[in-house]
Amino acid sequence: MYELEKSNLQRCSKYVIHILRPSYVKGFMTTYLQPEVAERILSEESKSVTAAAQVFLDQVCLLDELGWYQALLDALEAEDYKGLCEALKGWDFQTLESTKEHRVLLDRIEPRFTKLIKPRDLLLHLGDCLRKRECEEILAIENLKGQIAAAERLTDCLKRSDKQNWFKLLKSALFSCELTEALQLLEPDTESSMSKMEVGDEEEGETVMTVSFQYTEQSDDDDGMLMSSNPLTPSETPPTSATGSHSQRLREEEERGGGEKSRGGEKKMREYQRELAEPVFQGKNTVICAPTGCGKTVVALAICEQHLKVKGKGAKVVFMATKVDVFNQQYKLFQEHFQEKDPDIRIDGLCGNQGDQLSMKVVMENNDIIVLTPQILVNAMARGEVPSLSCFSLLILDECHNTTGKHPYNIIMTSYLDAKLSTEQNGQHLPQIVGLTASVGIGSFKNQSEAENNICQLCASLDSRIISTIHTNTDELQSYVHTPDKEFFLVQKRHIDPFIRIIHDIMAKIEGLAKTVYNIESLSSIENRDYGSQKYEQWIVDVQKKCRVLQLKDQEEESRVCRALYNYTEHLRKYNDALIINEDARTKDALEYLSSFIQQVKNAGHDKTERQLTAYFDGRVTRGQKENPKLDMLQYILEEQYRQNDETKSVLFVRTRALADALKSWMEESDSLKFLKPGVLIGRGRKSSQLTGSGMTLNSKKGVLDSFKSFDNQSKILIATSVADEGIDIPQCNLVLMYEYVGNVVKMVQVRGRGRAQGSKCILVSDKKDRIDKEKHNMEKEKIVERAIRNLQDTPTEMLRKMEVFQRGDKVCRDMVKMVPERPRTEGSYQLLCSKCKKHSCYTDDIRVLQDSHHIVLDPTLFSRARTEPHPKPKGFMGLVKTRKLFCHCGLDWGIVASYLTIQNLPVLKIESFVVKNCVTEQQRYYRKWRDVTFSMKTFELTDIADSWNPCESLSLRLSSLSPLSLSSLSQSPPFSPPLCRSLFMCVCVCVCVVVSLLWNKLFDMLFYKINSLQLILPD
Repeated sequence: MYELEKSNLQRCSKYVIHILRPSYVKGFMTTYLQPEVAERILSEESKSVTAAAQVFLDQVCLLDELGWYQALLDALEAEDYKGLCEALKGWDFQTLESTKEHRVLLDRIEPRFTKLIKPRDLLLHLGDCLRKRECEEILAIENLKGQIAAAERLTDCLKRSDKQNWFKLLKSALFSCELTEALQLLEPDTESSMSKMEVGDEEEGETVMTVSFQYTEQSDDDDGMLMSSNPLTPSETPPTSATGSHSQRLREEEERGGGEKSRGGEKKMREYQRELAEPVFQGKNTVICAPTGCGKTVVALAICEQHLKVKGKGAKVVFMATKVDVFNQQYKLFQEHFQEKDPDIRIDGLCGNQGDQLSMKVVMENNDIIVLTPQILVNAMARGEVPSLSCFSLLILDECHNTTGKHPYNIIMTSYLDAKLSTEQNGQHLPQIVGLTASVGIGSFKNQSEAENNICQLCASLDSRIISTIHTNTDELQSYVHTPDKEFFLVQKRHIDPFIRIIHDIMAKIEGLAKTVYNIESLSSIENRDYGSQKYEQWIVDVQKKCRVLQLKDQEEESRVCRALYNYTEHLRKYNDALIINEDARTKDALEYLSSFIQQVKNAGHDKTERQLTAYFDGRVTRGQKENPKLDMLQYILEEQYRQNDETKSVLFVRTRALADALKSWMEESDSLKFLKPGVLIGRGRKSSQLTGSGMTLNSKKGVLDSFKSFDNQSKILIATSVADEGIDIPQCNLVLMYEYVGNVVKMVQVRGRGRAQGSKCILVSDKKDRIDKEKHNMEKEKIVERAIRNLQDTPTEMLRKMEVFQRGDKVCRDMVKMVPERPRTEGSYQLLCSKCKKHSCYTDDIRVLQDSHHIVLDPTLFSRARTEPHPKPKGFMGLVKTRKLFCHCGLDWGIVASYLTIQNLPVLKIESFVVKNCVTEQQRYYRKWRDVTFSMKTFELTDIADSWNPCESLSLRLSSLSPLSLSSLSQSPPFSPPLCRSLFMCVCVCVCVVVSLLWNKLFDMLFYKINSLQLILPD
């Protein structure tokens, strides 16, 4: 129900989120959204109205109540959102679109504009385009915070106005209030917005060129800069100053765009880009290999444009990006380009969970170009929505060097190659394949021959016989793409560090305590593990893995030992992390990391073992610290660079999120570096850390990048993890710093490519000589790859022969794997135990599988063995809405509590938090993924849910409110344990009503332990 409305809302979301202020429709939210969701939206609005509107829209699109859409329209109309309401009624946004250029203009001039206007005077003339509520808020802000704050709020209200005539009324108001200077900012065609510049010598002599600057609508990535309607060629570049002129910024924008940009969003090709695209224009499968920053996306746009012309109605193009961040960036470029070039070309984009909400079949039928993340296509093929790749005529794979192993690219291309090599293809035409990459230096290799084999393997996986590189137009390429100079700084290590000695002592004591509980040395064979190393981290992971399936004769003793070992190893892990942080940052940052962890343990109601462990930290660790020589060197490099050029833009690459946050704090607290106003760019991630939260959302990433891109020097340096080294469009910088950051050849090329400005530098700072040697070795391997490419291009027959060998060999291996019969899942009764404390959770008989993805427990007594907390990020996916987090009483994260359709409080488990115990053999096994389990589970059916399903969220805390009758009814609700087990359970429930609620868990576990010891295995 309402699928069409939801789909349209998603497609037109950009209008809604840039107009609506969610607090104005609070009545609708309180009626149709959960209270905690509404509170979160209102809280988010205090930080970002647009972000709050996006959350509001996401939640609205999950509604299924009858009449919600009409109620939304009524709420909008009641709050005078008449323009938006009319657009939503007719799904016609042309009127709102017509005001976009005015909003963009106002956004660009806002810093100057807000200092020139008088809000109180203007409000007398703007009553027809502002709501009464907005006027009152603006006046209140002026009384409390002053005129500039009120001007900023007024400007924001105007930018979010859905009135068609707001811009005209604003100019009229400025004229009436005699605010001439502000009015001139709104009229870019006046004399003040025109410029002339002289251009230096050209080949044939001196000429003077007049360049007319005008406001044109650009994407957010263009930072609202004034764009020249006469793009400059390399020879026409005017002189620039150290402080950065308009012409310099134009030049930078042009280079970053990767192509000559005409008015609007259309991108025009350069000659070297035409050279790269030539084999594709001839219809050949091609891998395009060209440096970062040369505009490979512009090449892709031209390829799509030419393909649509040649194929006509039979054309169906898919462009794939590996990351959601990159998807958003490329999808926007495609829309802008074809909106200018040919608005009739239909473009749509899918990423994240949109592929589960929209049918890929419908999207294919209604669009000419589809931009998506590759997993969307993999899922659609698995569901049968895409019967074969012959549905498409062109596949473009961005960052195609990822086509290896189990990457979605490789899964897609495996399907392609199976169809190509199969004798049952029935004349179906497979799509043309185009790969884009900055380097094909994948895998490990020692010489040119091995490098050629790796490249042939990649080309075989992509079925591409051509590697397109730039040979003819190298001079033009070098005028636009500049390779940074590489420098290396080998720094001395700390000679004496009392913090390291203290942490080593604590870790040794914790290891000693663990050995008194169990011989942990017998759990792992990893030796030579030094404190503060990745190898020690691997040892901890190995010990915890073996501990999960540790079995002792006494079940209570097993639970005690496993929980104790888990606590010991988790503390060892944090101390090991702190040593790693201390090695690269300050001792202060390592202490804060540990303090945060210790405080979390204390807040969670720690037991005797944890109290003993936290006492080690409280009694031994002090605030004394010794300076880190690497930070001293980093500070010297930054100070020297910005002393020479205060317009420097830097990207600092680090290995971990914790280090990124630590370096940010260090810069902000340094008197000589705090002017840099550092921003942090990290991935989204699943696991949280004490320093960086649970990762960055797309909106927060965009905010950081916007601040870094701006020319008003909001942020001069960006501290980034690996999320920034591939694909994400970071504007030109002239200093790339690699802080202990070394990878393979591909990573080196990607990272170095961030420094695109002429005269830029790429500096590696490390206190490990072998790390610097590895980077130098990567530089030599890059040359080997270049020679290998040239040799393969010169010997196409040999390249083709190798590719065919690889393709047929891989096909044989895949066929052999398919011939091996899939191991059937066994029937039987299994018990899920908490992998930390080994306490009983549930039986597999009570687990139901929803949509082949979600594993729901239909046993309401599960809540007596767990506790719940509000979910920090309630979100819907595949019809399921996360509402709460589910934890064992020992603190281990078990999963979530969700609602599905009208059914509330469904516990959804993640198997990695449990150990699976066979009730017959008592053998224990651990699985990281549900797909790996060897037992069968029933499919979720609505009939499995009784009408009375409404389990208590914390049964153990609410026993006093339950009568024996209500407990009896709980035990009778299907589906539960087998008959005898159900009867025993009902007896226990009656007994529990007269005991203290704190004994509940113990009695419950004793009962099931007794059942298991008797090996009473009952039929379903």
